[in-house]
Amino acid sequence: MNKLVVASTRQSAGKTSVIIGLAKALQKKFGYMKPFGERLLYRKKRLWDYDAALMTSIFGLEESPEDMSIGFHHAKLLYMLDEDTTKEKLQKLLSNIGENKEIVFIEGGRDLSYGVSVHLDPLSVADDLDADLLIVISGDEDMILDDATFLKKHLSIGSKGNRRFRGIIINGVPNIADFRETHLPKIEKLGIPVLGVVPYEKKLTHFTVGYLADRLFAKIVTCEANMNHVVKNIFIGSMSASAAMQNPLFQKPGKLVITSGDRSDIIVAALGSNSAAVILTNNILPSPSLISRSEELGIPLLLVFADTYNVAKQIDGMESLTTRDDQEKIALIENIFKKHIDLTMLDFT
Repeated sequence: MNKLVVASTRQSAGKTSVIIGLAKALQKKFGYMKPFGERLLYRKKRLWDYDAALMTSIFGLEESPEDMSIGFHHAKLLYMLDEDTTKEKLQKLLSNIGENKEIVFIEGGRDLSYGVSVHLDPLSVADDLDADLLIVISGDEDMILDDATFLKKHLSIGSKGNRRFRGIIINGVPNIADFRETHLPKIEKLGIPVLGVVPYEKKLTHFTVGYLADRLFAKIVTCEANMNHVVKNIFIGSMSASAAMQNPLFQKPGKLVITSGDRSDIIVAALGSNSAAVILTNNILPSPSLISRSEELGIPLLLVFADTYNVAKQIDGMESLTTRDDQEKIALIENIFKKHIDLTMLDFT
């Protein structure tokens, strides 16, 4: 059984997308575990990690997502487990998850240091499970070079370094041709194996309406069947309807309009301009006629308690996570990884 810890130098580097892409491309029977859960979901009185639930639903894994993590809170783990007990639990978790599997993907926390105080940081997990290590790097060119140099300097990683280190994947690069010509040679000169350079893809940053509904704890007023609508732009409806309609962004299809539920003029305009959905703020429902119109057009209405400003601010700070209904996004991830990642460097037989 092959074991691969997928870690990242910084938060939101795209580890889960990397695992999805690798699992799709390798076409091997695999298991998944995330020892230190961080994106918590509470469903039916059970607690599990978002990424574990996502992998389970996408790939139909046999194990329950709640059985893919050891814990979720530093304080609780510090109180309950010492280093030796944590190692035993890790090995037992791997044994359960890895039964009859060709490979087990082990996802690390938000960065290389996350979980170190409870012995569940990615490097400790790789040591305890004698697993291979793959590190995802993202950011601008300077950040990428800094992170690669940091790995080389502080983790003894390179052609003669850590025997379990498989290399890095550089994720979300806007201009691949320029990066390969200007920056990649500097990284390769460090002796760090580069499995691939993955391009930035704007479609992977889009939300679905259902994802926003879950994250905002919104009440779905209409069109629950259309939660798979993709949000390509955000429009804050705080001006008059006539002013909004003169804005080029308002005319684009697939936009999400955020406005107070008593702004019937903006809601009418949003429903008439091919919007992905409308978020009704301040816990105000529009008139029954507008609700009926929404149903007819198939444009969801979502109701939230917060005001327009705070909802917009919350969405602006959201990370675009893949959902099980994002079939187009999942297919795109698979195609990108098949094209840009050298799977032979993993050498999983």
